[in-house]
Amino acid sequence: MTGTLSDGAGDRHTEGALSHIRVLDLSRVLAGPWAAQMLGDMGADVIKVERPGHGDDTRVWGPPFIPGENGERGDAAYFTAANRNKRSLAIDFSDPRGAGIVRRMAANTDVILENFKVGGLKKFGLDYESVAAENPSIVYCSITGFGQDGPYAARPGYDYVIQGMSGLMSITGRPDGAPGDGPLKAGVATSDLFGGMYAGTAILGALLHRERTGEGQYLDISLLEAQVAGLANQGAGFLTAGVIPRRMGNSHPNVAPYRVYPVADGDFILAVGNDGQFSRACEALGLEHLRDDPRFATNAARVENRVALDTALEEALGKWTRDDLIAVLEQASVPCGPINRVDEVFADPQIRHRALVEVCARDDGTEIPVVAYPVKMSMTPATCRRAPPTLGADTFDILREELGMREKELEQLRSEGVISC
Repeated sequence: MTGTLSDGAGDRHTEGALSHIRVLDLSRVLAGPWAAQMLGDMGADVIKVERPGHGDDTRVWGPPFIPGENGERGDAAYFTAANRNKRSLAIDFSDPRGAGIVRRMAANTDVILENFKVGGLKKFGLDYESVAAENPSIVYCSITGFGQDGPYAARPGYDYVIQGMSGLMSITGRPDGAPGDGPLKAGVATSDLFGGMYAGTAILGALLHRERTGEGQYLDISLLEAQVAGLANQGAGFLTAGVIPRRMGNSHPNVAPYRVYPVADGDFILAVGNDGQFSRACEALGLEHLRDDPRFATNAARVENRVALDTALEEALGKWTRDDLIAVLEQASVPCGPINRVDEVFADPQIRHRALVEVCARDDGTEIPVVAYPVKMSMTPATCRRAPPTLGADTFDILREELGMREKELEQLRSEGVISC
């Protein structure tokens, strides 16, 4: 059994907003598991279906790894980022017996998430049309790199590729001609995360529709479209004015001053969002001459005269230490801050106060720290009820409880490699 506060689906946490929802998670890596984890955080009973002996690809995406009890290598830390609040069912549905079992599970579930290649589940009878024929109220969500149709539909789509194709990397990195110039990917898999969050939101919308009408539906989500949607102001600038964004390093294309500035003991972020903040920043720092300069009187003027403004600010701010600057500007209600390393993030008093890190324990006592669901819900709080499970940890329990399978049948399926636990 995986580590839980309560065993089995029968003891769902009624305080969770989705405690009445069951999710069959057939997805792997990040986008699908991220969406399923969000649903699990909000109380859904999420059953993660994995291949025996292998499991989710991210179980081996390390180092670092979870240390085992006797020093052996456990699951990769990557896996723990997207798989809490799930039960693991290890079953080979390329075997007709395994496919039949998963189809029986699908007939009694609310949501299915999958990220197989287009048409990849049809041969197992686990595609939307096959499942919906038995369970017409199903909310079935497919996440692929490029969507279910179009000229790229058959292509594999990993996050890195999508970051490049979506335009994100063309606007990320140092400007042309600067030392170290060139396109850069983001430090995390943003396309997967955008895709997962759009998937989670779409699933919730589909569940609300089903509550009103009884109708299920099919959700077709592509990472490419999710990341293009995530271009936000940069995409809007091109669509409305034909402006092709360029890499600007840490500067903002539409707002100034809004960038990283070098200071006496490192680096510092100044994020002035309006004219009032600029005026207060100048007064707090003794730079009234910049406030009164017509070149910097409005945001549009500051963007137009960005080079002159940045030159003046670099000279002035370089005489300050980071913490002194933050103290003075926070007093003036001007947005600013440090650039923290990840260890500094988790030591930050605000992060600690908000209890963003939780520790879940598996039944063997292994403690796994996780970043909690980041929304505080007053009536239906998200909880960390289950540690990210070991591969197949819940296989026997799930099949006994959900399908009434007997011990002899389970042992035979295990001995023949159809399931594992």
